[in-house]
Amino acid sequence: MINKAALTQFLKAQIQRATLQEDLGSLNKLRTYAEQLLQAHVRQQQGGQATAAQLQLINEVVDDCMGFGPISPLLGDDRISEIMVNHFNSVFIEREGQLEPTSIRFKSEEELLQVIERIVLPLGRRIDSAQPMVDARLPDGSRVNAVIAPLALRGACLTIRKFARKALTFTDLLEHKAISSAAASYLKQMVQARKNVLIVGGTGTGKTTLLNLLASEVPENQRIITIEGAAELKLQHANLIALEARPANAEGRGLVSIRELLINALRMRPDRIVVGECRGAEALDMLQAMNTGHEGSLTTLHANSPREALQRLEVMVMLAGFDMPMHAIRQQIASAIQVIVQISRCSDGRRVITAISEVLGLESLTYQLSPLFEWQNQALEKTGVCSEWGDLHGD
Repeated sequence: MINKAALTQFLKAQIQRATLQEDLGSLNKLRTYAEQLLQAHVRQQQGGQATAAQLQLINEVVDDCMGFGPISPLLGDDRISEIMVNHFNSVFIEREGQLEPTSIRFKSEEELLQVIERIVLPLGRRIDSAQPMVDARLPDGSRVNAVIAPLALRGACLTIRKFARKALTFTDLLEHKAISSAAASYLKQMVQARKNVLIVGGTGTGKTTLLNLLASEVPENQRIITIEGAAELKLQHANLIALEARPANAEGRGLVSIRELLINALRMRPDRIVVGECRGAEALDMLQAMNTGHEGSLTTLHANSPREALQRLEVMVMLAGFDMPMHAIRQQIASAIQVIVQISRCSDGRRVITAISEVLGLESLTYQLSPLFEWQNQALEKTGVCSEWGDLHGD
C-alpha cells in the first residue's frame, strides 16, 4: 500500500543501506537520490508512473526525512560559518567571524530531535538514549555534532560547522591583514624547504584552514598522506592519499584511531604526512615520523602560545604509554618541530596569525625559541632573523 508511513519507512531503510554503497557527494545529490528511489518504488508497487498526488506525497516524505527544518536557510548562506542550536528555541550563528543570536526557532524539542535524526540517518549513524552523542561529517564536508538527553541537560543541542566552499589563499590572508607579506613568504619557503610545521591556536581560530593552505604549497612531485579525525582538508594535489579515522559502532567495535592510521601511513611511502590535529598518543608517532625521513610534515594542536604548544606535546607523548625520561621526550620534540605558527581570533572576529617562532633546539633541557614574527600594534611585525636564511623579505 502506498501511503506516507509506508514510503517513510521504506526511504529510511534504503538510505541507511545506500550510505554504505553510494558516493552521494552532496546533500542536494542525496535528496535527488531519495526522490528517484521513491519514484522507482512507487512504479514497482503499482506497475506504472507515479501520479501528481503521489509525486507530491514523495516530496513531503523527502522533506520529512531529509529536510533541516528552520535552519535550512542558514545552510545556504555562505557568510555563515557555524550554526549552534543550544535549545529548540535558541539558535546562534557565526557570521563573518561574529557570534550573533537569531530569531529562528524550532516548534518543539520533538521537531529538533527529528531534524537531528534526519541529519545523522543518511550518514549511517544513530542517535538515541543508548548512544546520545554523534560527531560526524556531512556529505558536503561540514562537521555536525549532536547531543541529546540524558547527556544534554537542557534538551537536544546541535552544532554544524559549515565547510567553506572556497579554499583560503595567501592573497586572502594579505587582503584581510591576517599576515604580512614577509611572513607569507617565509611560510611558503618553510614548506618548500621541508621544515616540520606545527600550527597552534584555540578552538575555532582557523587552524585547519591554515593547515590546508600550507599543505597546498607542497610540490606536486611529492606524495602527501593526510590523516584526520573528521575530514576537513580539501587539498587538490596530484599524489594524495586522504585517510579518516572511524569511531566505534554502537556495539563498541570497528574503531580505527588516528594513531593506527598514522602507523599504517608510514608503510605507504609518504613524502609528507599531514595530521589534522594531534590530541593524544598519536603525537609520539607523529614526532617519530618527522624525525625519521618524513621531513616537511605538518599538524595542528590546541595551545595558546608556541611554548605552551611544546609543553602540551610533552603531555601527549606521555599518554602514548612509553616510559621515556623527560629529557628524551624534549629532545624528540625539539628535533622534530622546526616552526610553530600561532593563529588567534581578534575581538572583531578576524582570524589572524599572531606569532611565528623557530625552534632552535634544547639548552639545559629548556626549549630555545626564536620569535620571527609577533602581533604588535594590530599587525604581524618581523621581530627576528631566520637562523638558516638570515633576514626575510616579503614578495
